[in-house]
Parts: sequence; structure tokens; C-alpha cells
Amino acid sequence: MFNNHVNNLGAMDSITILPFYAQPDDLPCPLPTKDQIHSSQETFLDYGAGRKVAGVGLDFVVKFGLNVELIEGENMLFVSQLQDTAVRAPKVYALYEDPTDGIRYIVMERVHGLLLSSAWTSLSTSQKEHICAKLRLSMDTLRKLPSPGGYCSIGKRPLEDCMFWSKNDNDAAGQLAEPLNGPFDTEEQVNSAMIKKYLYNNAPPGKAVFYERALPQVLCNHAPTFTHGDLQRKNMIINHLPNVDENGVVVNDDEVEVVLLDWEASGWYPSYWEYSRGMQGCGHFEDDWHYWLGQIVDEYLKEWAWANMMFLELWS
Repeated sequence: MFNNHVNNLGAMDSITILPFYAQPDDLPCPLPTKDQIHSSQETFLDYGAGRKVAGVGLDFVVKFGLNVELIEGENMLFVSQLQDTAVRAPKVYALYEDPTDGIRYIVMERVHGLLLSSAWTSLSTSQKEHICAKLRLSMDTLRKLPSPGGYCSIGKRPLEDCMFWSKNDNDAAGQLAEPLNGPFDTEEQVNSAMIKKYLYNNAPPGKAVFYERALPQVLCNHAPTFTHGDLQRKNMIINHLPNVDENGVVVNDDEVEVVLLDWEASGWYPSYWEYSRGMQGCGHFEDDWHYWLGQIVDEYLKEWAWANMMFLELWS
């Protein structure tokens, strides 16, 4: 009944052939039906018809809706093919779109554990060091993945970060407006797209001219680097807390597993992007996450200041 339609995900320029259904032997139990998904009373996120995340039984979590992009599931399938076990994403069991209503479904493994955002305040320094060291291995592994060509998503497709979002509208001449999300051959094109997005949002044209002059000087010489895209504690699950001895030191606890969620924006961005986006999870800097993020991925303090200024102006 189910076929595994994965087209050599080990190759950097390949993509998943959709729909995708895992082989029966790879499933913990039969896939949930549409009725089971839509009738679930366990909702983790609810943006109406656009996007929902629901738990279905003990084995599945399903993200579904009209605005769900199946490339998120493709990204998880992609990293699951890596030989290095340092990177852990939820297993993907199905990716499909219902042709009758356009609703898209990502059926994935239900990962049991603790959200790092919930556990963080209870962790000792030793426990934080242990968890962040594992995350550092994950990030180092991802950041070594070569780009299929420029700044793009897998399959050399457009980037999915909302920084580049625009409606697929016609312009004044009735021509389909050019999308802003690439793919891009150069970092200069990435900068140009951010400025176009700034103008698209009806921001002050005078400051756009300033950005045109400034960004090439401060956001330059950053190689396309594979990026998770939303490196926040709310997107990390640990299967259990690290064990500590009477001196507060982690002992013999290599089995702690950190699973990364929310891969929808992943792709090859300028090398500063992961840190800059991750810093947004610091909120009002009410705790020490900003320090530990710098242990997980190299800090790009100058670039973050400029990127964050633009992020805040676009989304405030």
C-alpha cells in the first residue's frame, strides 16, 4: 500500500518525489486517517485552516493545513539520510496533499521527552554544557553540508524563511510579480532581496537607500551554509535530563538525545543566518540563552546587529 518515494536524498541537489509514504515495516502502526487527524483533541498549535499541529495517538504528530509546506518534511527526510547520528529530526512517515481541498499533511514521529524551553530553568550549568555540546555536534554536522549551488533550499529551490515572503500577485502591468525568495547565486542577491522585501512592506524608501549602501559592507563574504533556520529552545526536545553526581558534574550520560523540530525554513543561507535567527529566541534577554547559543553555533555579533535591525523593522 505504501511506497517510499525518496529520490537519493544523499545527493545535495535531489528532492523528494511527492507524495511520500514510508514503507509499512518502518511504521509503528498504520498511518492515521484524515478523520483521525482532524478529530484529534490534542492540539499543539492552531492557526485555523492555515496550519495546525495535532497529536494522534501515542505514535504520531501531524502538521497540516493550507499553508503547510511539504518541503519541511523533505528537509527532515534529507537530514535523516546523513550517516552522522549527531543530527536527529523526527522521523517522517508521510507527506501528501489532498487534491480535493488542497490541505497538505506532514505525518511524523511523536517524539517523547521534554521541550528544552520548559526544562531550561531547572538545568544546572553542567547539564546545559552537556546538552549544548550535543547541539554543537549537530550544528557542526549540518554546516558542513555543501550547497547544491548558491543560497537555496534542497533541490536548489527558493528559500522558505519568512523574511522573503511575498504574495504571488500580478504587478500593475498584469505580469506575475517576481518572487523575492530566490534561489540566489550570490550574497549580494540575498541582500538585494531583503531590501526589496523592505520596500514591499512599505517601509521608508529613504532607509532602503541607506541599506543599499550599507549592507554590502557589513553582510558580505558569508558562504552558503546549511541552516536549521529556527534554532530556539521551543524547537528542541530532550529525551531525559542528564544525570549529575553529587558534585554537579554530568556522569555517563551519552544516551541523552536532542531532537530538533521545525525544519520548514531550512536551507543554505549566509553563514551568519543561523546565529542571527537563533538570537531572536532570546526575547527580552531574561535568561542566559544568548550565552549558550554562542556555544552551539559560532557568534556573528556584527552581522546579527544589522540583520536583527532589519528583522525588527519588517516584523514589528
